[in-house]
Order: sequence, then C-alpha cells, then structure tokens
Amino acid sequence: MAEERVSRWYFGGLASSGAACCTHPLDLLKVHLQTQQEVKMRMTGMALHVIRTDGFLALYNGLSASLCRQMSYSLTRFAIYDTAKNYLGQGRQGPPPFYQKVLVAAAGGLTGGFIGTPADMVNVRMQNDMKQPPAQRRNYSHALDGMYRVLREEGLKKLFSGASVASLRGAFVTIGQLSCYDQAKQLVLATGFLSDNIFTHFLSSFIAGLCATFLCQPLDVVKTRMMNSHGEYRGVAHCAVETAKLGPLAFYKGFVPAAVRLIPHTVLTFVFLEQLRKYFGIKVTT
Repeated sequence: MAEERVSRWYFGGLASSGAACCTHPLDLLKVHLQTQQEVKMRMTGMALHVIRTDGFLALYNGLSASLCRQMSYSLTRFAIYDTAKNYLGQGRQGPPPFYQKVLVAAAGGLTGGFIGTPADMVNVRMQNDMKQPPAQRRNYSHALDGMYRVLREEGLKKLFSGASVASLRGAFVTIGQLSCYDQAKQLVLATGFLSDNIFTHFLSSFIAGLCATFLCQPLDVVKTRMMNSHGEYRGVAHCAVETAKLGPLAFYKGFVPAAVRLIPHTVLTFVFLEQLRKYFGIKVTT
C-alpha cells in the first residue's frame, strides 16, 4: 500500500490568497482596460499612467477586497471540488473520469461565484476608483467597509449585482482551472517522462490557466462592466447587448492582460497548493 497526502478543504483559499498577493497589480490593470469605453491604452501604458497619477502603491488598490474574494470564492470552489472528487474516487482504481471532474468543478464554481460576488464587486470598484472624478469616487477604506456601505446605501440586491454572471464565470473558470489542471497533470504523469514535481505542477497549471482564460473572458468583461456600472444596465442581457455594440472583439477586450494575470495566478495557486498538500496535507493510504 502507498501513502499519499490530500488537500485539506481550506488549502485552496490559502493558495489562491497567496497567488493574489503576487498578481494583484495585473488584476487591477485588467479591470482598468476592460472598463475603457474606447481602446486608448495598452497594458504597459495603463501601468505607467497609474504609477504616474497615483504612485506605485496604487497598483495594490483593492488588495483587501481581492483577499476577501479569494477566501470566499476560491475557498468555496476548491472545498467543494476536492471534497466531491475524493468522494467520487472512493473504492475506485484511479481518478474519476474527466466528465465527472468537469461537473463537480462547475458546481463548485457556481456556488463559489455566488458567495464571492459581494467581495468581487467591491474589489472591482476599489480598483477602478482612481479613474473616477473626485466627486464620484467611493473611497472605500477596505473590503468590509465597502460591503457594509453598499449594503447600507444601495441595498442587499446591489451587493449581489452581477451574481448570475459571476456564478457562471466561476463555473467556467473552475472547469478551466481545477478539472483541466487535474486532467493535464494526469496525462503528463502518464507519459512517464516526468514525475510529480514542481515542473509538472507548473506545466499542468499553465495549460489550465490558458483553458480558463479562453472560457471565461467574455463573461469576465460583462461581469466587470455590470459591477462597475452606475445603473445604466438593466440586466446581464442588456449589458451584453451594449458591449456587443462596440464590436465582437469587445468581449475579449483585455484578453492579453487577462491571460497575463490569470495564467500566473493559476500557476502560483497550484504551486502553492501542491506545497501545502505535500507538507500539511492529510495522509491517506491507497
């Protein structure tokens, strides 16, 4: 009998939070690019503009909301996925089939996306606040202050604005990240050329990050526009129609910065997760 370690239910939230600390500036630039009404700046130009206007630390605006989002959204989806995958794997020779991984990833992503919507909305607003005229800035002190003020000033419904899109996006990105990572890792190890080491984790997570970016970018653009709106959209469909008027490529506005942000975030998340599993995971006998 062989002994291996499996993740504890909260490892995904911790790993995602660690990755968010490293990739937050890329996430901020992605939001700025997606909320441009016209394409005026590219990623490098936007980064220089933010630094010149508000200083280097402005690249970390909204970090508290980003961490709050990871400890709600990512913790939930990883917990559901890992728990369900371990349950499906009981009494089975080898891992569950890919379609089952996709199904449990979609369920985890839908649930996590809904739970993480308030923190996600505040995250978008805090990142985009510096672009607003001084009179229109919301000036949230931190994530909890932002959620409290939205609840008090705009109501519970607004706190979950864009929840349907966020949940759907959560399902797609979780399929792209979690199920594709497990499947890519399984296929890489099956070749026999690589062992279960950090290079395998890097390669598998890079593939997963690429898959996730392709799947979720259109939804990400619509979600960001809805969360940052001042009431100009009547719903998800209306937002999508208005975005489409800017041209088909509007749904992929900021694709490169989204990939530049999501792929490193995915790689770092799984590298951190594998290390947490290796040193602090639960020992099981297979």
